[in-house]
Amino acid sequence: MAMYKGSSINPKKFEKGQIKIIIAVLPLALFMLLPIIFIFCHAFKPLDELFAFPPKFFVTRPTLDNFEKLFKASQSSGIPISRYVFNSLIVTFTVVLSSIVLSTMAGFALSKLRFKGKYVLMEVNNMALMFVPVAVMIPRYLTINTLGMTDNYLAHILPLISMPVSLFLVKQFIDQVPDTLIDAAYMDGAGDFKVYRSIILPLIRPAIATSAILAFQQVWVNVESSNLYINDEGMRTLAFYMNTLANANNAVAGQGVAAAASLIMFIPNLILFIILQKSVMNTMAHSGIK
Repeated sequence: MAMYKGSSINPKKFEKGQIKIIIAVLPLALFMLLPIIFIFCHAFKPLDELFAFPPKFFVTRPTLDNFEKLFKASQSSGIPISRYVFNSLIVTFTVVLSSIVLSTMAGFALSKLRFKGKYVLMEVNNMALMFVPVAVMIPRYLTINTLGMTDNYLAHILPLISMPVSLFLVKQFIDQVPDTLIDAAYMDGAGDFKVYRSIILPLIRPAIATSAILAFQQVWVNVESSNLYINDEGMRTLAFYMNTLANANNAVAGQGVAAAASLIMFIPNLILFIILQKSVMNTMAHSGIK
């Protein structure tokens, strides 16, 4: 099929026939852009605009006071903010990398390998898509506590490595890889791991990029592990620390700090999505094609 030769659902050249599509999609795109614009505007609003009635969508007198208050509050903390940043980077990198490896390996096995029970395992993964994080909060806590992993990086990492939605997307993408290509590799003497490394991984790069974004979004803003499994302040993450700073101030002044903190935590997600958005769109299109 043509899509295995590197084709993309996104056209590389502009054509006149695309004008009507752009006209139809542009209002929807602008509407979906509004929350992002609001996050940026909200972070630069002075205190009177934050509590203005009726509420203002756009900032009229932008100020950096919210960021100054945020950094002053961070400087008064007993633990430097660099420690929280370090913890978040370690946890995020480990979770994203481990999640990609687990999802791609499991997706390859469930899609192309033959063994008993693989359909049952896939159905179990699909059922896991129905459970929201709060539904498994107590079992996760009991597991972490029983294994003695509190106040440990593993308490941040292990609960987030397994991502059913990532495995589902990767598996659907691997289904598109021709069986004849894999059979030819086996005939040439390649083993399962070499097929996975040399054939599967290069062909599912868009799915890997999507998995990376999903894993990053899940772990970067996660405060559950710091709240439930961590008692040592020096082991907590930046997301928890930002949330604490916003709540530590009084209800009025804290709103500006919360707005600035929200923007700081949102920017890495936005940058990552902009860089990998083409791969994400290709994954979403191909994951449902048979």
